[in-house]
Amino acid sequence: MSRSSTTSTPRARGVDRVISLCEQLHLHRQPMTPKELMAATGAPRSSVYELVNLLSEAGWLETESDGRIFFGRAMHYFGLDYADHNDLLRRARPVMRQLSARFDETTQLCMLDGDKYTVMLNENGARPFRISSEVGVKVPIPWTASGRVLLGGMSREAMLELIPEEDFTLPSGERIDVDGFIADIESTRRRGYALTEGLVDSFACCMAVPIHEGSGPALATLCFTVGRDADEARRETLLTALREASCSLSRETAPR
Repeated sequence: MSRSSTTSTPRARGVDRVISLCEQLHLHRQPMTPKELMAATGAPRSSVYELVNLLSEAGWLETESDGRIFFGRAMHYFGLDYADHNDLLRRARPVMRQLSARFDETTQLCMLDGDKYTVMLNENGARPFRISSEVGVKVPIPWTASGRVLLGGMSREAMLELIPEEDFTLPSGERIDVDGFIADIESTRRRGYALTEGLVDSFACCMAVPIHEGSGPALATLCFTVGRDADEARRETLLTALREASCSLSRETAPR
């Protein structure tokens, strides 16, 4: 049965609205009023209130004293269940903790999420000045070192079909050259790591190495985000540690 036929039913439309509501809360990353949810999802007032009531009864949502709505404790439990069940996340967390403790730098595990990049796990170092992206926030692929790793082996046509045109423009308004970006991906694939400086944060240097499961493209990346004042010796030390850690997390064959 096609998606168009399934989404015509009231039940399917209700499921779509639940998904849309949750996506908007995640994108907003803070409680929203019913009016804001109506505007963001395009759902009618009656549907938003009905869904909020149902999901609140299930513990998926909670309503604050001022009437704003956000995720409930059940969502926290679901997230913990996923993290405990996912093999890579479970194995990566202690490795990342060791890296951050050893080097006092922020360590991240990143993946593609549709046509964006996102941080799946984050371990902060002890340095008082930290540069990092928040877990779960979707970021345009060309803005990141990890994006240059995760697209390795993809054809030019597939890359341009995946990445929205507007994602080649940085927050500063500067345009990322498409040919230069694709050349970066090929260079990254050959040398086994990506390093970018000052793309989103003028003070940040990001380095990323691939984590593989099987012989296909990188499943994820392991990254350090450090200050641009880190000298060449420091960078080489960090890259060596990332490579060693990614090798310990990679598998020659994907788990069945």
